[in-house]
Amino acid sequence: MSSSPDVDTREEDRSFLGQPRMLANLFSVELWERFSFYGMQGILLYYMYFSVADGGLGIDQAVATGLVGAYGGAVYLSTILGAWLADRVLGSERVLFYSAIMIMCGHISLAVLPGAVGLAVGLVLVAVGSGGLKATATALVGTLYAEGDERRDAGFSIFYMGINIGGLLGPLITGWLQTSWGFHFGFAAAAVGMAIGLVQYSLTRKNLPAESHDVPNPLPSSERGKWLGIGAAALVVIVVLLVTGLVNASNLATVVAGAAIIAAIGYFVLLLTNSRVNAVERRRVAAFIPLFIASAAFWALFQQQFTVVAIYSEQRLDRTIFGWTMPPSFVQSINPVFIIVFAAVFAAMWTKLGPRQPSSPLKFAIGLVLMGIAFLLFIPFSTDTPNSAPLYGIVIVLLFFTWAELSLSPVGLSVATKLAPAAFRAQMVALFFLSVSLGTTLAGVLAGYYDPNDEVGYFTFSGVTAIVLGLALAGATPSIKKLMSGVR
Repeated sequence: MSSSPDVDTREEDRSFLGQPRMLANLFSVELWERFSFYGMQGILLYYMYFSVADGGLGIDQAVATGLVGAYGGAVYLSTILGAWLADRVLGSERVLFYSAIMIMCGHISLAVLPGAVGLAVGLVLVAVGSGGLKATATALVGTLYAEGDERRDAGFSIFYMGINIGGLLGPLITGWLQTSWGFHFGFAAAAVGMAIGLVQYSLTRKNLPAESHDVPNPLPSSERGKWLGIGAAALVVIVVLLVTGLVNASNLATVVAGAAIIAAIGYFVLLLTNSRVNAVERRRVAAFIPLFIASAAFWALFQQQFTVVAIYSEQRLDRTIFGWTMPPSFVQSINPVFIIVFAAVFAAMWTKLGPRQPSSPLKFAIGLVLMGIAFLLFIPFSTDTPNSAPLYGIVIVLLFFTWAELSLSPVGLSVATKLAPAAFRAQMVALFFLSVSLGTTLAGVLAGYYDPNDEVGYFTFSGVTAIVLGLALAGATPSIKKLMSGVR
């Protein structure tokens, strides 16, 4: 291991729960960004399919779930743009700052602009801004650790806890405001949360490591015109597709899923053939392929919190507590509560085990199996009567969601930075988020097959499929570890 002063400093900095001090700053920024993101998303589906008389837009429920999936997929798909700008033009730190401004403007649009116009403008701004922030925030956390630092997975778990504190508070606040005052007040709260995060980041960004301002693979000035032309052409194509109706609300999820698949294939080809990627890095990129597939399958189930679970909460769940009817969006805060409780437990467990902890591929396999069990646990609580499924049942299901998430998601962020070629650090993180994009979009597509009157078949197929994929990945783990060339 290198003994340079920079590496030694990073290894010796343990001022925040045994982790680098700047993790606390990034933790706080991500908390407020997730407050706004999940607060808005907690009421988004209901805003789409509730009737106009109830303050919604009256969109068909199946179309609405597809749109939520497409929007969620677009968030993670747009990490490509944010990561490319970070690696080639602006650096991660500045991309994060500008992205936060865009997110805040998106929430303001949802709060202020009426009807479909506000929905379209707001979701586009939030999707693009969140994509830029996601890839860069994760990459910045990665810069806090030297290569081989065993604290890395634990640090990402703590960072992930900050995400979920925001995820806990957001739906509670926006859900209460939505039921009390209307949807636009809920969206306004999301805008305020993002503004707080932006101010906090502005005050602390100067303390980030100098590496955060680096542009790892600068774009030559001679190529800027070409890339501006490519960007303009892509924008024109998107506008034409929308204006002509070739891309519409009914098929948007399929289009986004296809775009994520094409982008992922393109990225893998780029990383496997680029001259700036050496032989060891190339093997590590190849090792990431099965992890990408496993991640996409996992998120196709997990992100159904915002589609199938949201519908289940509103239409199937008994939400009456001592005579008070809980807003359905409050269910979205159950998973973050468990994350807050168990993130530190998982972080401590990985830290305690050190080199004896399961490898990253095996953690992915565990996450898939737990996700499958979670879906199978819906079956004992299935009922033919609307709004009669017990509340404790969804609590148990979401507990397994949480254990599955902690086994895979923070580990996925971490392994993406560990397997990344030096010249493509942020873009490798974007590749992980592409798997989330694909899975999130599929969550919206799969929700179209969910029938509240025939739940058992849907939950059985989803659960068994995830368990089979998890066991297959566990069997392939030894081969994957060889390709990882020393990375765990």
